[in-house]
Amino acid sequence: MDAVTIARWQFAIVTVYHFFFVPVTLGLSIFVAILQTIYYKTGDEKYKKMTKFWGKLFLINFAIGVATGIVQEFQFGMNWSEYSRFMGDIFGAPLAIEALLAFFMESTFLGLWIFGWDRLSKKIHLATIWLVAIGSNLSAFWILVANSFMQQPVGYTINNGRAEMTDFFAIITNGHVLVQFPHVFFAAITTAAFFVLGISAWHLLKKSKDIELYQKSFKIAAIYGLVGVILVVLEGHAQAQYMTKVQPMKMAAAEALWNSENPAAMSLFTIGDEKNREDVFAIKVPGLLSFLAHNSFTGEVKGINDLQREYEKKYGPGDYVPPVAISYWTFRAMVGAGILMFLLVLYSIYKVRKNDFNFSPFMLKILFWSIFLPFIANSTGWIFTEMARQPWIVFGLMQTKDAVSNTVPAGNVLFSLIVYTLLYAVLMVATIFLWKKYAKAGMDGNVEINENVETIISKA
Repeated sequence: MDAVTIARWQFAIVTVYHFFFVPVTLGLSIFVAILQTIYYKTGDEKYKKMTKFWGKLFLINFAIGVATGIVQEFQFGMNWSEYSRFMGDIFGAPLAIEALLAFFMESTFLGLWIFGWDRLSKKIHLATIWLVAIGSNLSAFWILVANSFMQQPVGYTINNGRAEMTDFFAIITNGHVLVQFPHVFFAAITTAAFFVLGISAWHLLKKSKDIELYQKSFKIAAIYGLVGVILVVLEGHAQAQYMTKVQPMKMAAAEALWNSENPAAMSLFTIGDEKNREDVFAIKVPGLLSFLAHNSFTGEVKGINDLQREYEKKYGPGDYVPPVAISYWTFRAMVGAGILMFLLVLYSIYKVRKNDFNFSPFMLKILFWSIFLPFIANSTGWIFTEMARQPWIVFGLMQTKDAVSNTVPAGNVLFSLIVYTLLYAVLMVATIFLWKKYAKAGMDGNVEINENVETIISKA
């Protein structure tokens, strides 16, 4: 393989590893803050115990998220120096703000939250966890501002072969980030909700001590998850409509739509011939794709072949079609996982509204394993977002093949790819081990765990 292919694999693997943890941090920080707010309002010690238990799992996730995220930025200089040269003036600004403002904010107040129990006033201590939650989600916003420029460049000019910022406000109000950030935000809420639902379901199945606290956690998580799932679906719909306008090739690839249609049918299942750009076998719902794209059962959705011809006229000769099979199936994996989560959270809400926690063992096992559904949706969603933009690294301005470092041999990139993959695999195993250990220990063992953490950090 050449350096471009290996560099792409490395960035993809590191990104998927990192984003495995990010939504948990974003969503669980808010969930923990909500629990502590209830404790502050009611003075009920049960909610303090719940806050500490879920807070411990949040801390484990936060630590590994930071560790996996640091490597992300180094890759731009190591493997993608041409991209950094072209985009540094624009890409560096939101990343600098993310590091200097949002990340420092969440890290500082997280320390105060960890050590502030019984040292700070209840009101100040509550404020620290909310500031952690705000800082975490601000970090996500600034990173998505940078990514959104890659999806839809705005507020720039090309000078001496480089993209230079001309309008910072245009960049932070990019139409793409205004639909992308809410989608990621509500996906994070959904991820955290299913994380809590799954672990609570396991304790309900095992009839653990303090079962009432797991029932309360389950109930709050079910409501949290319902809000998350509904809003992520609505935001996803808005994002898909926006994508149809600014990146029509991405929508065409998601649906394996070879030729423009009006009205356009949505594919339920397609086996396509990617080489000849035609269907081998397809099951489609007439007019549904037009509705998703335009809120009307009539309306043209452009196909891959027509868009390829348009792009050749606009950008010059070349292949502007992304990997269709990957785009098509990752999109369906994301949507399929979302549908399953919606059904499960509806069932959970139905049960908890009646205050009925007599789930069958089979259903509790399903709810436990449903922890993985949002991770599947998040990972495949990002793979689709990035792969279906190809061959562009910055849409319309720079292709991926032109962004790689020219002086780094393929062997060096391959070596770092192997090292990072193995290292991240070890970190992933360690994180899952810690999650499992402390989740199984339950709320009854939580005070001792928190005290041990404080003692270890103090000695260090």
